[in-house]
Amino acid sequence: MNSNVRINRFVANATGLSRRAADKLIEAGQVKVNGKPAETGTQVSADDTVLFGWQKLKLPEKSLTILFNKPAGYVCSRNGQGSKTIYDLLPPELHNIKPVGRLDKDSSGLLLMTDDGELAHKLTHPSFQKEKVYEVELDKPLAPEDKIKIEQGVRLEDGPSRLSLQGLGQNWQVKMHEGRNRQIRRTLAALGYTITKLHRTHFGGYVLHDLRPGSYKTVQGRPHFRYT
Repeated sequence: MNSNVRINRFVANATGLSRRAADKLIEAGQVKVNGKPAETGTQVSADDTVLFGWQKLKLPEKSLTILFNKPAGYVCSRNGQGSKTIYDLLPPELHNIKPVGRLDKDSSGLLLMTDDGELAHKLTHPSFQKEKVYEVELDKPLAPEDKIKIEQGVRLEDGPSRLSLQGLGQNWQVKMHEGRNRQIRRTLAALGYTITKLHRTHFGGYVLHDLRPGSYKTVQGRPHFRYT
């Protein structure tokens, strides 16, 4: 760390948590800087001692990020509560990294996993508007009038959902910038459709390409998009 950084960014990078989660720890008084409770705007440097509980936090010498092609039938958590989890497919040395966003159990495709809290924050926070692209198969052809409704916005219980669609019949490419829970499935279900396949191919500047299901590759550096 070559200069002062905000305490939430330091905690996020040191723990792999999102910056939002780091803020909650700070607000709860669980983070101390040089023996004093940290405040949200606290700046820290390499000379400061940062504690989370009794644990001294240190920035990782090198962050680790992987692209993982999640197969359908696996949940994105360590405790599957009876279901298979993505960690069943990963070697033990990767069990400390966390998914950036999630794919539900029945969905497949690109899952980004990292211990870089700042990267996770800038990929998932709504203010950064990172595009996600999915291949979607429906149980029946999508009616033209329903396509128009989806692109104009379908009202769900947690607010309107607007998706961009390209395709024909039962097979569509869906683009979105939000990340609400099962948003694509709920949007189509509101109009009477069931999704039989949902596969993510793009997330921000990351692309799945031809990575085989259940396999992963390490990302060298960060994707080619500008953080604003």
